[in-house]
Formats: sequence, C-alpha cells, structure tokens
Amino acid sequence: MTRTRFNPLDKKNLGISVADAVIDEPLESLATLEPFEGAGIYALYYSGDFELYADMVSFCGREGIEWPIYVGKAIPPGSRTGQFGLDPDPKQALYKRLCEHRSSINAASNLAVEDFGVRALLVDDIWIPLGEALLISRFCPPWNTCVQGFGIHHPGGGRAGQAPSEWDVLHPGRSWVKSLTGVAAPTPEILSRLQEHIAATCLTLSRRKV
Repeated sequence: MTRTRFNPLDKKNLGISVADAVIDEPLESLATLEPFEGAGIYALYYSGDFELYADMVSFCGREGIEWPIYVGKAIPPGSRTGQFGLDPDPKQALYKRLCEHRSSINAASNLAVEDFGVRALLVDDIWIPLGEALLISRFCPPWNTCVQGFGIHHPGGGRAGQAPSEWDVLHPGRSWVKSLTGVAAPTPEILSRLQEHIAATCLTLSRRKV
C-alpha cells in the first residue's frame, strides 16, 4: 500500500475544515433570522411535508443525517470588482443573501419559510469559494446540483426572453418570473431527475454516514 503524507495546510484540507465549521454552526430558523454583519457560507435545510422532498426528509430523520437542500455563499461588496480580499467591511452580505432566499421561499406557492433552517458561517473571503464548493461536493444539495435557479436574481429587462428556471417551475410564485417569455423545461422531466437524484444521494450519504 502506498502511503501519502498528510498536509494540514493543503488547500483541500483547509477547505474541508471550513466546510466542517459550517456544519458545526447552530441551526437557526430562516423565518426569524435576525440581522448580522459579515460574509461567508451557509447551508439551508428543509423539514416540511411537501411531497417532492418527502423521501429526503424521511431519510434524514431515519438516518440522523442533516442533508442541506441548498448551499451558498455571500462575498463582501467589491469582491467582483477586483477588491477580493481587500475590502475591510463585508457589511451584512451574508444576512442580505439569506433575506433574498427568504423572500423567494415566501413567494413560492408550495413552500413555507418556517420549514427552513440555516447554518451560517462568517469567514474571511479568501476561504468562501473553496468552502462552498466542498460542501456542495460532499452533500450534492438538490437545489445546487439537480434543480437549477433558486439562487438567481431578477434577470433584468433586457433578458425577458429567458425561460423560467427549473426551481420556478416546481415552486411558482416569484413575481418577476411572470415577465419571462422563454420555454421552461417540462415539469415531468424535472420531477424525474429530482427523484432520481434524491434516491441516489440517499444511498451515497447512508454509505458515507456524513
């Protein structure tokens, strides 16, 4: 057997420590989340009774595994304009991003924000993309890897020809989606892919016992 030397400062291992720190954060209600300062990474958890996610919720309860339905990040203002790592004031970047998600869920006709919990980790901006990527790789959250569109913003007036996202097909209600004129993916196709994804990920997570 070939043995390799463990390097705790390897980029991947540092990223794993950040991802683990997110999971260790206390679970808070998304509905009652109060304002806070900082940027970082978060994981959303669903515990409701909507039938699309029934197998996911029952699996988590049965196996004692906390499986996020979505993982995301909020970077400090200025990071997209060449100031990455240099802006000393992240303001309420993470809280505001979670408020956007809260609004999307509140608008959906078949979801209740009270059924969502969140773990949020404040972290220096240099670690944010790596930690997010490793969490998504570890848990394959359905709204990241299977059903696209939950985290998108209003596309703007010049993009009205876009199609509604897969998330908006399954969870209609966001007002700005009504202005999109593109042809959305067929609902049966999205549902089939989601069911297959949940079944496959349940099997993977049960073997791994995250």
